[in-house]
Amino acid sequence: MAERTAEAEWRGALKDGTGRIRTGSGVVDSAYSFPSRFESGSGTNPEELIAAAHAGCFSMALAHGLAGAGHPAERVSTTAKVHLEKADGGFRISRIDLICEAEVPGIDEAGFRKQADDAKANCPVSKALAATEITLDARLA
Repeated sequence: MAERTAEAEWRGALKDGTGRIRTGSGVVDSAYSFPSRFESGSGTNPEELIAAAHAGCFSMALAHGLAGAGHPAERVSTTAKVHLEKADGGFRISRIDLICEAEVPGIDEAGFRKQADDAKANCPVSKALAATEITLDARLA
């Protein structure tokens, strides 16, 4: 199976240092910093990358499940919101909210919800993040 890589380098102390994150494919090559992670500075951050991975994985898993159930989706659009909070003297990802809207001809709400719940439980990124609360708001367009 596939093995994916990314690398990060950090220089300096936490608050005044800077870093760079690169994916093995080269698609992401971005600066990151204390302001981009804990404030609203420019650049990316680990939580944003987790959100992108989770939204992408969930969308693909849901599309696969819907097609397998005989209802191929025309569109599955997902936003993942990763909540980073201060806790116990440090920081933790406390929750990930998945918000999904899909166009799926011929499926009823119950059938769609079943597939969405299954995708949430079984996409590889959800499984990797199982120690974190994951919520799902999935609706048909």
